[in-house]
Amino acid sequence: MISQLSWKVGGQQGEGIDSTGEIFSTTLNRMGYHLYSYRHFSSRIKGGHTNNNIRISSKEVRSISDHINILVAFDQETIDVNAHELVSDGVILADAKLKPTKPEGVKAALIEVPFTEIAQEHGSKLMKNMVAVGASARLMHLHSEDFEDMIYTMFIRKGQEIVDSNIAALLAGYEFIQNKSEFIEGDFELEKVEKRDQLYLIGNDAIAFGALNAGVRFMAAYPITPASDIMEYMIQHLPTLNGTVIQTEDEIAAVTMAIGSNYAGARSFTSSSGPGLSLMMESIGLSGMTETPLVIIDAMRGGPSTGLPTKQEQSDLMQMIYGTHGDIPKIILSPTDVEDAFYLTIEAFNLADKYQLPVILLSDLQMSLGKQTSPVYDLSKVVIDRGKMITEQIADENVDYYARYEITEDGISNRPIPGVKGGIHHVTGVEHSTIGTPNEGSVNRKEQMDKRMMKLNDFALDKPFKVKGETYSELLVISFLSVNGVVDEAVERFDENISIIHMRQLFPVPIETLKPYLEGAKKIVVIEQNYTGQLFNIIKMNYGGHDKMHTFVKYDGTPFKPVEIENYINDIL
Repeated sequence: MISQLSWKVGGQQGEGIDSTGEIFSTTLNRMGYHLYSYRHFSSRIKGGHTNNNIRISSKEVRSISDHINILVAFDQETIDVNAHELVSDGVILADAKLKPTKPEGVKAALIEVPFTEIAQEHGSKLMKNMVAVGASARLMHLHSEDFEDMIYTMFIRKGQEIVDSNIAALLAGYEFIQNKSEFIEGDFELEKVEKRDQLYLIGNDAIAFGALNAGVRFMAAYPITPASDIMEYMIQHLPTLNGTVIQTEDEIAAVTMAIGSNYAGARSFTSSSGPGLSLMMESIGLSGMTETPLVIIDAMRGGPSTGLPTKQEQSDLMQMIYGTHGDIPKIILSPTDVEDAFYLTIEAFNLADKYQLPVILLSDLQMSLGKQTSPVYDLSKVVIDRGKMITEQIADENVDYYARYEITEDGISNRPIPGVKGGIHHVTGVEHSTIGTPNEGSVNRKEQMDKRMMKLNDFALDKPFKVKGETYSELLVISFLSVNGVVDEAVERFDENISIIHMRQLFPVPIETLKPYLEGAKKIVVIEQNYTGQLFNIIKMNYGGHDKMHTFVKYDGTPFKPVEIENYINDIL
């Protein structure tokens, strides 16, 4: 038996690749296995090569594998594009109607399975994905009953006849491989695991679920890959909590509606990706100037311009920190994994209310759309903090205007919501006085600017980053978002004293908390997915030890594999 296995299914978009991977992996999750998946797909609705790479393990995994063990191919292109990733004793299960061939140099076995023919015999060629799932299950020595239960769960709403035909197709694929099993070399049998309570979800769902638990009641957004799933999740669930989602005409409308709703007292947010965030920049400044809470989710993708809408990249960091004109306080966060995505989303809303400023929660395509197992969330940990928000009558209601922007010791003023007696004030994006009326005087300007900017003078999360290792190390590896899991696996392959930091607070840079690890490391490498090494440069701007700092970047649209980071660490050690 083996402890882990990498399984990939590929074909043309629109022919059931996603559903094949979903049925296969969700069943394995129910069985108790740990999973991590990556979807490769094109920037169009139908057509073009797509694949779903699913890593299955008896232990926790947080990255795709260096290689694949089983490749399920619905077309020849899948073999041509992906076969080079197969281990030498791997297997290609290919649709026989293709008359498939192996590329030169590929040692993995090629097994022709009549996916389409078997599916048609059971009612529809669309069920070839069920045949493929059945064939894969038998190859891995899994019980068909678990997959039959999943088919029942997914299709019973369509009627028992549909359930029965899909199960029949699954069992036909299972039987086909069983009859060939004595001719198949290689070990594909996974270690047995105990069933456990665990989630299997994409990062976008973890973020959206976090927003619901944070008390969000309004979302405005415009669809954009890879952030759209957040809006779709909220459309499905927010109305059950008497909340509302509005699909706006563009991202400018989305962010200004979120600001307006927050001003009115309702927890609100928007989500987008790089191009959409570019359109929001002026309004992010409005949030900072009017001291109105705002949470934005930025699910990063490849840029610039339309760039690589469906590919992995982490190139929005500089834009998020420095994109707005003028100086405003803002907080930028990045969850370390899908479990942290839930909790950090809730914290983002609390921070926006507490400090009355924009908070941007970063994700990337791999974290947003890659499905993976996670421990069940502990809802007892959820705390909602609305900060200095006033919802009841203010004692002295005879004052004409309330000092909404009063100079305070911590820079944070009381925030009455509209309708509170005694709380009337003016709101404008122009520099303003303590009551909100326009005031461009130099003394007032300095006082108000100092007031806003001092909010974050000593700000740091309780856990601005996650640390693995010691303060003193031969090498310190720093990463964020979906690169974290790949770094962990690569570093585990070394005996040397290597420490790891996964960033959660990207801005303000928690440099004082980072310093002991930076100074205690003989060498530092920042690993990220953009051309210019944006996080690397942000750290350099705040830390002087440039001579021992290194950057390792990838920007071809594909995720890091552990072996790539392993090889780089070998080089610098």
